Amino acid sequence: MSHLKIYIDGASKGNPGQSGAGIVIYQDGRIVKKISNYIGTATNNTAEYMALIYALEEGLLLKAKSLEINTDSQLLARQLNKIYKVKHEGIKNLYSRATHLLTGFEKVVINHILREENVLADKLATEAIKKKQAEYGCPIVK
Repeated sequence: MSHLKIYIDGASKGNPGQSGAGIVIYQDGRIVKKISNYIGTATNNTAEYMALIYALEEGLLLKAKSLEINTDSQLLARQLNKIYKVKHEGIKNLYSRATHLLTGFEKVVINHILREENVLADKLATEAIKKKQAEYGCPIVK
């Protein structure tokens, strides 16, 4: 696969709280993969970075040469586009991991998009939390 368009989102019910990552991967306008991963107790920003890391790992597995990453996290987009510095200690390791994975691609564009444009990735992130809560008999997040 040469180019993938990926939508990512992280969700945290409580901040920190139970968190999930949602990823939707498109090639040539069609969905090739949807990922919904529970990531445990984390902040929303951590969940956003974990979604990015899962997306980059998947891009490498799919042998993509270039990626367009779309996120509704302004912080993540601006940090990776070097507009904002990474100051939070908890994010520095995730940022480092993400930037390392980015070196596996010829080209990566990271876009900040509106939440309304990221509905499916958001749904997948929330579903990961709901599924884990259902397994343990916890109240379902609405």
